[in-house]
Amino acid sequence: MKRNVTLALPVDTLQRLRVLAAERGTSISRVLTETLDEILDRDSGYERARKRSLMNLERGWNLGTNGRIDWTRDDLHER
Repeated sequence: MKRNVTLALPVDTLQRLRVLAAERGTSISRVLTETLDEILDRDSGYERARKRSLMNLERGWNLGTNGRIDWTRDDLHER
């Protein structure tokens, strides 16, 4: 379901928006919808979870080795 919304935009902004929509071969409404969806997704729970996961990857996991590797590749793989 869609609803109409009235926006008051500066003339130069509207002109640039028209050009952008034309370059993309789409409507002003589509450009604004996609842009607003991107903004809303950034603030969604998904984005927060993504950022949290990336921070965990950067920080790394404690694998109980205390930073020491006491094995060789041959120890881990049968040949």
